[in-house]
Amino acid sequence: MSRYGKETKLEPEEVLRRAEAFFGDDGLGLKIVEQSECCLSFEGSGGHVTISAARCDPEKTEVDLETREWDYQVKSFMQNL
Repeated sequence: MSRYGKETKLEPEEVLRRAEAFFGDDGLGLKIVEQSECCLSFEGSGGHVTISAARCDPEKTEVDLETREWDYQVKSFMQNL
């Protein structure tokens, strides 16, 4: 299991919207198994991706990602934040 973190100027809601588009049905096809105001969890192909996004100050959002088997795709997603 790997963990990654990144700060972005995007709003947390936008980060999660992009994550759903990238990892979900219209992207890599992973199934959403948990969804809340701050987090999304996906599963598929023997692995998982969990993303949380929260404002750490008025201009930055802290994004935490945990994955198993989807490291390359998580790194690609992070580059676009």
